[in-house]
Amino acid sequence: MKIEDLSPAKGASRKRKRVGCGSSSGHGGTSGRGHKGQKSRSGAKIRVGFEGGQMPLYRRLPSKGFKPRNKVIFTVINVGDLN
Repeated sequence: MKIEDLSPAKGASRKRKRVGCGSSSGHGGTSGRGHKGQKSRSGAKIRVGFEGGQMPLYRRLPSKGFKPRNKVIFTVINVGDLN
């Protein structure tokens, strides 16, 4: 038995859905995108967190604290321990 003789199990693989290839494809015309709007345009990619021009949530909320990159950690030494 060779690797090229093996075939996938029945029902394990599907044909790729070809969207927008004619009216008989079942996805002709607008190709399942609807008629108008931001997501129907070509090259439409809406970034994560985009709220349609409204000020996004991550900019509306105040930023809480920060962590300094070059933080110096000091150890506590009592004056009596120096002698």
